[in-house]
Amino acid sequence: MKPSFISVVLASVVSISNAASIDHNKVQPIPQPEAVTNSEKAAVKFKPQLYIETGCASYPAVNAGGETSGGLKGTNGDDACKVSLLASQVYGRATWYQGVWAIMYAWYFPKRFWNMNPSNRHDWANFVVWIDNPAVDNPKILGVSFSKSEKKYDTQTQIYEDAFVGYRVLGTRSNRSYQYGSNSSMRVQHSIWATFGPAFLEFSLYTDGDYQDLIMWEQMTDEVRAALVDSNFDDFEVPFNEDNFNAHLEKAWPF
Repeated sequence: MKPSFISVVLASVVSISNAASIDHNKVQPIPQPEAVTNSEKAAVKFKPQLYIETGCASYPAVNAGGETSGGLKGTNGDDACKVSLLASQVYGRATWYQGVWAIMYAWYFPKRFWNMNPSNRHDWANFVVWIDNPAVDNPKILGVSFSKSEKKYDTQTQIYEDAFVGYRVLGTRSNRSYQYGSNSSMRVQHSIWATFGPAFLEFSLYTDGDYQDLIMWEQMTDEVRAALVDSNFDDFEVPFNEDNFNAHLEKAWPF
């Protein structure tokens, strides 16, 4: 009996879908390109460090060929995702929004958590830095926004020294000194609510994190951008793709 046309088409779709998704620990990060434009240079200047307090390490979501991460089942705590042996990636996109320059930095996690327990495949977290102008010699940070869930943000317009990479408190209470670090690169930590809620971002006030290679939206190939639009990551929104970027900036607006 010959297969029907519909069954052949469905089999082809399944085959293509499977081919486009690979194991989470086999996704190679995309090397950080040289920054050329003012937008790219500002994105590198303000690139934050990420510190993992709880949950999985961040991983690349897509490789240079457009193959995306298959993620991990929402079981067994942070097993199989404590460290990305191939290194990780931070994704960026920037634009003017209501007269302020917004730079979004986004990280992918292969496992989603709720109340300290793994709950599903795939998670994204993002951090928005709002500056006055990427084209001036010394852009000024006007505010920041932290993703607290898929579509909710906390915001802050007063940024203190302890939010920046390299800041240290030295000595004892009676003989204390301070070591100052960067004035542009902040450090954020990925945490999970112990009692209720999803993973979220906040400032890491005491511990530096790690940098990942940054790839901006306009630096990606068509294949990579298409993969980040077409892959649904179990219906978890990619915050910086064509479908979601402006809506997330609206939710992250701190002013």
